[in-house]
Amino acid sequence: MANMPNSEPCASPLELFNSIATQGELVRSLKAGNASKDEIDSAVKMLLSLKMSYKAAMGEDYKADCPPGNPAPTSNHGPDAAEAEEDFVDPWTVQTSSAKGIDYDKLIVRFGSSKIDKELINRIERATGQRPHRFLRRGIFFSHRDMNQVLDAYENKKPFYLYTGRGPSSEAMHVGHLIPFIFTKWLQDVFNVPLVIQMTDDEKYLWKDLTLDQAYGYAVENAKDIIACGFDINKTFIFSDLDYMGMSSGFYKNVVKIQKHVTFNQVKGIFGFTDSDSIGKISFPAIQAAPSFSNSFPQIFQDRTDIQCLIPCAIDQDPYFRMTRDVAPRIGYPKPALLHSTFFPALQGAQTKMSASDPNSSIFLTDTAKQIKTKVNKHAFSGGRDTIEEHRQFGGNCDVDVSFMYLTFFLEDDDKLEQIRKDYTSGAMLTGELKKVLIEVLQPLIAEHQARRKQVTDEIAKEFMTPRELSFDFQ
Repeated sequence: MANMPNSEPCASPLELFNSIATQGELVRSLKAGNASKDEIDSAVKMLLSLKMSYKAAMGEDYKADCPPGNPAPTSNHGPDAAEAEEDFVDPWTVQTSSAKGIDYDKLIVRFGSSKIDKELINRIERATGQRPHRFLRRGIFFSHRDMNQVLDAYENKKPFYLYTGRGPSSEAMHVGHLIPFIFTKWLQDVFNVPLVIQMTDDEKYLWKDLTLDQAYGYAVENAKDIIACGFDINKTFIFSDLDYMGMSSGFYKNVVKIQKHVTFNQVKGIFGFTDSDSIGKISFPAIQAAPSFSNSFPQIFQDRTDIQCLIPCAIDQDPYFRMTRDVAPRIGYPKPALLHSTFFPALQGAQTKMSASDPNSSIFLTDTAKQIKTKVNKHAFSGGRDTIEEHRQFGGNCDVDVSFMYLTFFLEDDDKLEQIRKDYTSGAMLTGELKKVLIEVLQPLIAEHQARRKQVTDEIAKEFMTPRELSFDFQ
């Protein structure tokens, strides 16, 4: 497990790691503040000595983006070494230099999670009596923590609940934002369990140039798009942090408990915060952690603390929940389980995470049929060859072709997808034809979403966002 150590002898690798980060900050500020040469030299000497101790303890050099609680892949040499360092994933940044996207197998090793294998998928199928969702069949949800424990509980008629969320940074949501919600809706349907959805408008206020009113406004607008995914109003509570935190003593008490058990050094190590980050940012992780505990929602679970939580989310959110899982036993709560998804690629290619601020980087939920067609034809990165003759001869590359990647997310029919893969790889299908298939899948999908979104009034959104009892089968 890649959890943070609770209490270790005086200089654990993590403490050394944090000391190096702090000493590095000190050296930078001394240099910036034109301190005396002696002062700078002695600080640098101290920094080098800390780095040497770290290397002695860990057997490898200190790397700023790789805390010891988040181990890097062990092989530190050979042709893969450079590549391993090029993938960078945290809650705010996702970077890779590979056109295929992030190497998820390496990420599983680095984050210390477990691969969702055929055996686990079969077990989910047996437990629910339903065919596994295409996101499971195709490895889009690919990694987990403690999913077997959730299934144990479910098979023994013990309750669990779902928790996922959205950071409302703008009114515009794109298709990539729907991935966790499409899957969470399926989980809610097949397991028949309650769901809480956190809108982190407070986080967006702290990180972005927004007013509080704007952040809250985006939370409500985004909630309407989420509701349009078809969630059951009797089993779903959507809440804005700005709104709910002030009215729920259960929620706030858990935030404070978590805050008490996580040090500044730990959040610096996990999230890369620096001394110049606002105290709001530094304490925010506790707010994202709190919904993992059932008594944060007394109106739903009364004062029960023993109901396990399952969190479907993109893998970049995992650092929050590694922290949460470390704290849970120390405050007497069960650890939340997780299901991690891959990233939805930008139209320009899998090297980047999409940006709601770049209209051409994705298909937005407000796009017209015509805009969808233009964007796919003009911007979707192609794995095809330069000329038709070459393409017919050598075939296309599905591993880097964004249109094909999008079809793995949205085309339900496995056989049809496999046929397209064969035809494109052999050269029988051209890029233009592949793009046409994608356009024909996306246009009705987005149009149907827009029609459902129109039906979601302010009153319906308000009802979803009002703390209340939910109905489910728990005894």
